[in-house]
Amino acid sequence: MDKRILMEKLVKEANEKGAFNGTWLYAEKGKIISKGAVGFRDFEDRLPMREDSIFQLASITKQFTAAAVMLLVREGLLSLEDEVTKFYPQIPYPGVTIKHLLTHTGGIPETYDEDNWIIRKWKEEKKVPGSDCVIAFLTESGEEARFAPGDAFEYTNGGYNLLAEIVAKAAGVPFEEYLKKKIFEPAGMYHTGVHHIWTEGIPHDNTARNMVVKNSGHVPGTESAGREEIALDRPDGGHIPVAESADRDVIAFDGLNGDDYVYTDIFDMFIWDRALREEKVLTLEEQKLMYSTVKLNDGSISGADDDRDGYGFGWDIKNDEEFGLIVKHGGGMPGLNTWYERFMDADRVLVFMGCREPEDVRAEAAFWNGMRAIAMDRKPGPVETIEDQAIKDPDRSGWEAFCGSYDHPDEAEQHIDEVFLKEGELYARGVDEDGRDYTSKLYPIGENTFSRKRGWTHFIFSENELTFDGIICKKL
Repeated sequence: MDKRILMEKLVKEANEKGAFNGTWLYAEKGKIISKGAVGFRDFEDRLPMREDSIFQLASITKQFTAAAVMLLVREGLLSLEDEVTKFYPQIPYPGVTIKHLLTHTGGIPETYDEDNWIIRKWKEEKKVPGSDCVIAFLTESGEEARFAPGDAFEYTNGGYNLLAEIVAKAAGVPFEEYLKKKIFEPAGMYHTGVHHIWTEGIPHDNTARNMVVKNSGHVPGTESAGREEIALDRPDGGHIPVAESADRDVIAFDGLNGDDYVYTDIFDMFIWDRALREEKVLTLEEQKLMYSTVKLNDGSISGADDDRDGYGFGWDIKNDEEFGLIVKHGGGMPGLNTWYERFMDADRVLVFMGCREPEDVRAEAAFWNGMRAIAMDRKPGPVETIEDQAIKDPDRSGWEAFCGSYDHPDEAEQHIDEVFLKEGELYARGVDEDGRDYTSKLYPIGENTFSRKRGWTHFIFSENELTFDGIICKKL
């Protein structure tokens, strides 16, 4: 099979169906097999995507934070068994160790909870909080621990925000500087760095901007969803004005470190793979520890699920029968999706970065699965949208009975407010699981069962009721 041709074909099809706008690279044994760029890196479709376009990595950043911790362990400046209270005695969560934070088993409160302390702080002070706000949050918010250290696995960003502060304190230099001097420069990653665009400006002219879908088009990933205006004190660096920007709670976290805010391109991520294999930053023994699963207090493997055997230090771990050890991680923010996968025994690496929210989640999933299938010597399936999967020429005679206003349980975060017909097609207006208002066309996929482009939910109509995701909405 010609992987280059297969990947190029898959990318083209995904782009045409609104499922991928970005860059990709796939290599085997240090040789690039396929790479490229598709789409645009701006909102107006004026700037074509470049192969060296810079992307926000989102949670793939966690592996660099974990690498920094391992370097400090080597230097004797901290230990994996050190409790966080050794560095910040005021933090009221005893027993939580560095290792707990690395493996998401510490149970500390999550910095990214909706309407939490950090969001309120930035709205009150009208400026993006600095990374030290994590310590203030943990000491002043009054939030209870999620669970006792080591009792459970709960993927969080807060633990890695705290790790970044501990790295800076133990190293005696800012987190951004430590990563640059100890990781990026030794690895040869000269287009990679930690950036905070809302206080420092866009890092490079070719930075790809995160874009979300709204009104059949794309707008900035921190685009306003009709919330109140918030003035923001920041340098004039060609930023998107805040007035144009509302899923704006995202901005509140832009000053944090550790879980996100490394910006890079596909070529530097390829270099990172080679640097790790050649022990330019971490020894193979140090990496082996990072790629190992850990046990919870009850003896079960932490983070194990259908797609991974467990979670290591900033990496998902998978032992495949055919390809051996695979370490991987994804990242996501509004309007951004990234993926990085390394086949340790087979010496392969796959990276792709997209900066537009998909118009159809099924098509995006087909693209992701297809790219990974090709990397594993398999042919990809077709990139299908819900329009491809929906019933052709359905019986619409009963659809009018579905129309009307619907009530919902008070505790339901997502709900349907109204169902209506427009030009013979069925539509729903409501609020999704992310708290975003939407009006979506419903596509028939079964008897009295529908779905929509930008979600996997099945909407099932029965007499005077609408059920979806276990929520029952009564027709008014």
